[in-house]
Amino acid sequence: MQQIKFQLTQYFLVALFFTPILAEWNTRDYVRREHSLTKPYQGSGMSVPYWDFLGSTIVTTNYVRLTSDLQSKSGAIWNTVPCYTRNWEVQVQFKVHGRGKDLYGDGFAIWYVKDRMQYGPVFGSKDYYQGLAIILDTYSNHNGAHNHQHPYISATVNNGSLHYDHDRDGTHTQLAGCEAKFRNFNHDTHLSIIYKDDTLIVQTDFEGKNAWKECLRVENVLLPTGYFFGASATTGDLSDNHDIIAIKMYELDLLETQDKDEDRSHIIPSAQTFEAPRERVEDVKPAMSGVKTFLWMMFVAIVIIVLVVLGIMWYQKKQEHSRKRLY
Repeated sequence: MQQIKFQLTQYFLVALFFTPILAEWNTRDYVRREHSLTKPYQGSGMSVPYWDFLGSTIVTTNYVRLTSDLQSKSGAIWNTVPCYTRNWEVQVQFKVHGRGKDLYGDGFAIWYVKDRMQYGPVFGSKDYYQGLAIILDTYSNHNGAHNHQHPYISATVNNGSLHYDHDRDGTHTQLAGCEAKFRNFNHDTHLSIIYKDDTLIVQTDFEGKNAWKECLRVENVLLPTGYFFGASATTGDLSDNHDIIAIKMYELDLLETQDKDEDRSHIIPSAQTFEAPRERVEDVKPAMSGVKTFLWMMFVAIVIIVLVVLGIMWYQKKQEHSRKRLY
């Protein structure tokens, strides 16, 4: 009996000693700091370790603002280190907010692509990209047939030969998507992107419940290693503040069915299934707000009054000149 107690005591001590070690080295909870962005952002001077900035991006003590709530802005943040991890999860804490109640835009995107720091028309980054884009589209004034409301989250894969068509929300390259209201919340909003065993999973936590809700799941998605993570945003006639608060990249364990020695650096980005595209319908420019309409009418009225006054003055001078000639 004493021997059994002694063995149990030994087992308990061993378990107590190794549990924190196992927890520390559990790669499922392993944050890759070279691919992560957390506060405080500033390094030496104005630089931020492992990250570069593009366009209108502003770094503050509490957030990285890709665009302000102003028209025609575009900004991006790009990781400087390529990702060679086979299975990974990226969690993004962000905030999209602005003055617009019914009209706002355009949105932002989370990237895993071959070419970094490339300015372009796809939510602030280049078109014909190679890799994966998770797009959070907030543009609320689209025209044409829709099977969803905005804001909308979609996953797209491009091998470098496809054009992103804003008028169709990129549905010809879309793998899947979901409606998601994430604007103007007072609490934190989070997005999780998981790529594991050639399966892409996007989850959200927009309700402040500290629980993930699945947005989309797509199998048979091929993404190579050696690409770069990034985030970009843009505004047009409509605008919003697009803030990145934190990006955390986790390295996930390889499954037993995965070959750890497989070279995946030369894989062409692809997916077996795409959602059916809808017909292209040209966008309509957003109507002017009541304030803008009032100001425009006032401007027109002032111009008319000025023209009338000038006409009267010209007519009076002409009459006066005619009278002088008679005398």
